[in-house]
Amino acid sequence: MGCGSCSSGGGCTPNGCKSNGNCATGCGSMEVHDWLSNLDMPANYRPFLVTEVKFKGSRKEFFVNQENIYLEIGELVAVEGSSGGFDVGNVSLTGELVRVQMQRRKTTMDAVIKKIYRKATEADVEKWNAAKELEWEAMHRGRKLALDLGLSMKISDVDYQADKSKATFYYTADGRVDFRELIKKMAEQFRVRIEMRQIGMRQEAGRLGGIGSCGRELCCSTWLTNFKTVSTAAARYQNLSLNTLKLAGQCGKLKCCLNYELDTYLDALKDIPDRVDSLDTVVGYARHQKTDIFKKIMWFSYQGEDDWIPLTAAKVKEILALNKAGKKGPNLKEEAIVIAAPEVLEKSYDYENVVGQDSLTRLDDRSKNKNKARNSRPKGKPHPVNKAGEVEEAGGKKDATAGQGNDRGKRENRTPNQLDNVKGDERENLTQSTEARPKRPRPKNKRLPDQTKADPSGLPTSTPNPIADAASLASGDDKTAPKNKNRNNRKKNFKRRNENNGPDQNPSTAE
Repeated sequence: MGCGSCSSGGGCTPNGCKSNGNCATGCGSMEVHDWLSNLDMPANYRPFLVTEVKFKGSRKEFFVNQENIYLEIGELVAVEGSSGGFDVGNVSLTGELVRVQMQRRKTTMDAVIKKIYRKATEADVEKWNAAKELEWEAMHRGRKLALDLGLSMKISDVDYQADKSKATFYYTADGRVDFRELIKKMAEQFRVRIEMRQIGMRQEAGRLGGIGSCGRELCCSTWLTNFKTVSTAAARYQNLSLNTLKLAGQCGKLKCCLNYELDTYLDALKDIPDRVDSLDTVVGYARHQKTDIFKKIMWFSYQGEDDWIPLTAAKVKEILALNKAGKKGPNLKEEAIVIAAPEVLEKSYDYENVVGQDSLTRLDDRSKNKNKARNSRPKGKPHPVNKAGEVEEAGGKKDATAGQGNDRGKRENRTPNQLDNVKGDERENLTQSTEARPKRPRPKNKRLPDQTKADPSGLPTSTPNPIADAASLASGDDKTAPKNKNRNNRKKNFKRRNENNGPDQNPSTAE
């Protein structure tokens, strides 16, 4: 029932809720656990009529349950508004603990006038959600109006009543602000009753919420209700550096958590001498450097030396008593205590087999070598072949003739043991195919393109020779122009054929 008011997250299952939203506590901030809810009350017991209801932020108010409606923590109820109308809130506490809360806040029964109307219906919830959607826009419009009027104030939050009849603007300022003109302009624009309420920096942080430097939600937005003054003396007692950036919270003030352990430190400081700057010894003056409050150990060092000498707080008190009597204390190095060094457990970690398997990078070297060999070879060129006819690759040597023809490589690569298993004609065919084939003789007259042949005129054929070219053209034997040679040969053949046939035997001229 209380999932709608959960500050941990939206939806029907609040984030971090171990009961998955079924505990009916609301999981909201500033909640008080009812330890008396599981106790059996007497037969003539009448429940306490006052109920505590929580609204937006940390605002809580007391209402009278005159009709004695059965209410559980986290339920939405429609209550009487402060200026008429109705408002919607969550039940935060019921029963006898409400009486204790009223005593804590110094609230009497006569002061509780407002009453609870009913459990919130669907129509009430719809109006309440519609009013909440107007708060974001109203806050920005109010900030713009305050800026136009030149008011030194910051509007941090707006709270609309469920029936949209009233809007409360929360602001922070260093001093008093005259916002009468601002209220007039807001009433003209929003058409609701305007109420301005000034809050402090800590209250602003509690309403807005956030995450602290410890990684948890702010204490003022979850459980802290009363704010105590925090001074820099609390940091001094705890031996903290007086750095305002580290000691200040999101509100700009000193962190409230500085007071949490202050009492423990004050109890421990009772056994430690106060304001000890130096000790007068027979060797010289020793200056105070550091104090471990809970171990009750104090460190001193002589002038010109870097070594710190640890002493117990009781021994320091004795030396101070001697100094007050006008006597010098003993050498601190003789009175120093021995501090045992912390034991360091040496444990070997198997980083190569963390998950109980082989190395996670066991396949990287193999793939890198293959890719490196593939990328190093130029495109369009075959694998390099050595004199033995084997292809050289990154993974090893391979026969260059493997995979060519009809299983030629497979037959040639068979071992004698494999040939023993083959019988009959197949063995003869395999032995014949594996015999070395004779190499084809290279023609002697074949000339490579880069070779030159001497010409009768004494010039190489690769250089132009106009005399030889003219002679070859006249004789019809032009070796440099094969097209002209073929054309001259066709002309000669055609002329010779015509002469042999004669005029009467020519088929084209026959009658």
